[in-house]
Amino acid sequence: MDELKQLKDKLLNERPAFWVEFPDIPLYKDQVVTYIDKQLIRFDDREQLTSAMINNYIKGSLLPRPEGKKYTKEHLAALIEICILKQVLSVGDTGFILQKELEGSNSELFYDKFREALDDSMSKTAEQLESNWSLHELSSIALHMAVFSYCYKLVCERMIEIIRSKSAAGDLKTEEKQAKKPEKKPVK
Repeated sequence: MDELKQLKDKLLNERPAFWVEFPDIPLYKDQVVTYIDKQLIRFDDREQLTSAMINNYIKGSLLPRPEGKKYTKEHLAALIEICILKQVLSVGDTGFILQKELEGSNSELFYDKFREALDDSMSKTAEQLESNWSLHELSSIALHMAVFSYCYKLVCERMIEIIRSKSAAGDLKTEEKQAKKPEKKPVK
């Protein structure tokens, strides 16, 4: 099936730009919308980033305010991350997990880590696709992938709930300190 071959090619070859490939000069909002649209795999315009969405992300503290009316590499990275994660998570959970992951890191290092995870996931997914599947096989596999996605989403949402509750209770810092302590070996 040509459509599956095209999908596999997209998953194997299309990736968001590396940090160093982002424009060196800040962009205006309309330029950002166009730029981000070229960074993501899309099959229709339904989920295209809009200026209103960018405004909402700023109001919701998912995205820092622009410098003047210009958006930097940090904004581009954050928008790519948001656009990908919001396909699976609520906007609130997306903002929360991005904030947690950015603690103790910087935008460039986190984006590189995010992009590496995306690259790995897209490559592994592409490897599972066969262009000679029948329509019946395609239907069964699509159902299986949907159920798999549901399970991953459940686990992810629960993990975020655990992080939220432990963070609110201050338990996370205690656990992190304990994890960093070297194990004491009994003296003989």
